[in-house]
Amino acid sequence: MNIEELIDQHHELIKEEPREHMGASILGHPCDRWMWLSFRWAVQPTFPGRTLRIFRRGLNEEEIIVRDLRAIGIDIRDNLGEQTKVKFGCHVGGSVDGIIYSGVPGDPNRKHIAEFKTHSRKSFEDLVKKGVEQSKPQHFVQMQLYMHGTKIDRALYVAVCKDDDRLHTEIVKYDQEVAEKYLERGKRLALDDRMPPPISIDPSWYQCKFCDAHEFCHSTKTTKHVNCRTCAHSTAKEDSTWRCERHDADNIPAEFQREGCESHVLHPDLVPWQRKNGFDQWTAVYVIDGHDIANGEGDANIYTSREILANAKACINADDFVTEIRTEMGGKISG
Repeated sequence: MNIEELIDQHHELIKEEPREHMGASILGHPCDRWMWLSFRWAVQPTFPGRTLRIFRRGLNEEEIIVRDLRAIGIDIRDNLGEQTKVKFGCHVGGSVDGIIYSGVPGDPNRKHIAEFKTHSRKSFEDLVKKGVEQSKPQHFVQMQLYMHGTKIDRALYVAVCKDDDRLHTEIVKYDQEVAEKYLERGKRLALDDRMPPPISIDPSWYQCKFCDAHEFCHSTKTTKHVNCRTCAHSTAKEDSTWRCERHDADNIPAEFQREGCESHVLHPDLVPWQRKNGFDQWTAVYVIDGHDIANGEGDANIYTSREILANAKACINADDFVTEIRTEMGGKISG
């Protein structure tokens, strides 16, 4: 490997855990299904090292923007690792890039929330032409929610073109109707136990083609992830916690949610197979290639979710030898 490849590999090996909440930054996304899958940790995108370095550049740019704003007399606080957390309940929340207390030209005595974004040349020029509301509706909605949560009625949007360092700034006014509409959307999707329909069933639809959930929606219909949020036993609660019916447990810790347990049963909306009732209330039976496969806490007749996702055909074709290895020696079917 050359130096460039080694650097990219380094970034790819750094595991970033999915966020715990339904982020304000995604509430303006056009597709309900993508938001639900993302919040359920059912689709977890991976990125090449170069893309991860681009993300890092966006984060690093915030410090530069803050220094420039302060240099012209803008009093910005609560930023750079001390971001203001905004919690709306029902798992919805976010982090404001900064709070401006004074100094914005034209309205120097008014508070503003601050939102910083970096753009490619094409994205930046579209933003300048159309304005943030039309060009970047997710950013616009994000700011509306932050204004709603902080009770600050103005936002300063600062955009940087990564190609030539051009700046674009906009003042965005609070719109209560927009904020409440998207806040309600986020809460509804976070608490919905069933997967919503997609924005399109056409795999070539422009909003689907580059979506992280494209493979799931238009090909496999199967999650790759076993965690508490992809389990049929778990429920998102209004108090922003998760409950496990299998273990009669409230407020499942986030670190445990990420790993799940051996009692995991695949959520019926996250696999393409017909579901039947299991041997008891804690198991399910999925019809895979015409065969009944029991899913739950593994034993001689029941396969764990990890085994099924790793190699469903091996579960179907398991013989006495495989069964003995699984039950007597603690072996697991793998890919």
